Amino acid sequence: MYINCNDKELEILQKIALSAEELGVPAYLIGGFVRDKILGRNTKDMDIVCVGDGIELAAKVAEKFSPEPEVHFFKNFGTAQIKIKFLTGILNKESKNESDSANTQVPSPLERGWGEVFEIEFVGARKESYDFNSRKPAVENGTIEDDQNRRDFTINAMAISLNKEDYGKLVDPFNGIRHLEEKNIQTPLAPAQTFSDDPLRMMRAIRFASQLNFTIHPETVEAIRQMAERIKIVSGERIADELNKILMSSKPSIGFGLLYKSGLLKIIFPQMADLAGAEYIDGHGHKDNFYHTIQVVDNIAKNTDDLWLRWAAVLHDIAKPATKKFEEGHGWTFHGHEVVGGRMVPKIFAQLKLPQNEKMKFVRKMVELHLRPISLTKEEITDSAIRRLLFDAGEDFEALMTLCEADITSKNKQKVKRYLENFELVRQRCIEVEEKDHLRNWQPPITGEMIMETFKLQPSRPVGDIKNAIREAILDGIIPNEYDAAYNFMLEKAKELGISASNP
Repeated sequence: MYINCNDKELEILQKIALSAEELGVPAYLIGGFVRDKILGRNTKDMDIVCVGDGIELAAKVAEKFSPEPEVHFFKNFGTAQIKIKFLTGILNKESKNESDSANTQVPSPLERGWGEVFEIEFVGARKESYDFNSRKPAVENGTIEDDQNRRDFTINAMAISLNKEDYGKLVDPFNGIRHLEEKNIQTPLAPAQTFSDDPLRMMRAIRFASQLNFTIHPETVEAIRQMAERIKIVSGERIADELNKILMSSKPSIGFGLLYKSGLLKIIFPQMADLAGAEYIDGHGHKDNFYHTIQVVDNIAKNTDDLWLRWAAVLHDIAKPATKKFEEGHGWTFHGHEVVGGRMVPKIFAQLKLPQNEKMKFVRKMVELHLRPISLTKEEITDSAIRRLLFDAGEDFEALMTLCEADITSKNKQKVKRYLENFELVRQRCIEVEEKDHLRNWQPPITGEMIMETFKLQPSRPVGDIKNAIREAILDGIIPNEYDAAYNFMLEKAKELGISASNP
C-alpha cells in the first residue's frame, strides 16, 4: 500500500477490494483521503471510484460488515454512502472493575462507545461536460482517467488502486505527489477551463491554500483573477461553506488575503474588501483596516475554534469605511463604528446566507461591545462601569475579552505588553465586582409582571420606566441587588410618576 494505513483502514480497503473483485469492477481510493494520508493529516472520509455501478459496490461492501451498515444512495447522481463504525471503550464505567465478580456480564453494544467512524462514498467513474451558465455537468460513464481529469486539483486527483493485479499502487497522472512535496496547488487541466466549468473551485483553491499553508501556482492565480466574475453563478450557501472553512483554518489570513488579491472578495463580500487601503490628508494616515482585521482573525484563531467568535473578529471593524472622518488637528476618526457595525451584522449574515439566529445575535453583540473593555483601560474603572459591562456581556464576557486581546495588533512589544496588562486589570476588577454583585446573566429582582401586579397596570410605558429605573439604580450602585431594596425603590419611583400601589 503506497500510503500508511492503520489496521481498521486496511480492513475497510481490503473488503472494498474483495467486493470489487467479486463484482468484476476496477475500484480506486481517490481524492482527499489519499492526499491527507500522504500529508499525515487525520481523515475519516474515503471516496471510492469504480469503473461500474457505485451503488452496487456500496451494497456489496456493506454486506461484509457486522453489524451491516445502512446504504444511503442517490440514484440520480449514481452515488452511495455507508458509515463503518468500530466499537471500542466501555461507557458504563461502573462495570470496569467488576472482572472478578462471577456475575460480571460483557457490556452490550449500547454500553460501549463508537471509537472510530469512517464515512465512505462510492461513485462510478464518470466523464463530465459543463454548460457555461451552470455548475451542473452533463455526466456519462467513464474510465478512471476520465474521472481524474474532472478533479479540481492535482493533489486531489491521486488514486490508490484496490485491484488485485496492482493493489496499493499510486495512480498519479498529474504529478500530484510532486505538487504535495512542493506545497503547490495546480489544476489537472488548464486552470481557466477548470474554473469555467465549476467556479466554486476558485474558492476551493484558496481554501486549500489556507488549510494546508500551500501556495497557488501563478498560472492558477491568474486564472482566478480572470474568471472571478464566474463566481456569481455559485449559490450563496456554497460560498458561505467555503468562507467558513477558510475561517476555521489555522491561519485564515492566507485565505482572505488571496480572496482580496484575486478580486473574489469584492464580489462575494464587498464590505470586507472596502476595509482595504489607507488614506492620507496633511500627512495624517490611518491603518489599513483590512490587513488589521485579518491579523485579528489570525490572533483569534490561535485561541479558539469558535467559528462565530472568528466571524466577530472579521466584522468587528466592518463599519469603519462608513464612519471614517478626518478631523482638523486630530486626524482620522471612526466614531460609532461599533454601533453602525452592529446594525450591519444581520444584513451581512443574510447576504452571505449565514444563520439568522442566536449565532448572528452573538456576533452582533461582540461587534457592538468590542470597544467597551478598551475604553475601561483608559480611565479610572468605576464599579458602575464594570457592572454595566458584566450586565451587557453576560455569559459572553470571556469571549468578548478574547476578542479585545486579539484586537491588539501593534508591532510595538512594549505597547502590546501595556495593553494586555490593562486588560488583565479589567478582568480582575470584573472578578471582584462579579463576586460581590453576581451580575452575569442577571435579571433585576423586580420584573415587569410584578410592577403591573403591584400597581394594577397594563403593559405600558410607565411599567418600562419603573423597570429601567430599578435596573439603572442597581448598576449605578444606588441600591444593592436585593429584592427589598428594589421593591422600596420601585415604590419611590412610582410615587414620582404619580402612580400609587394598590397593595403597598
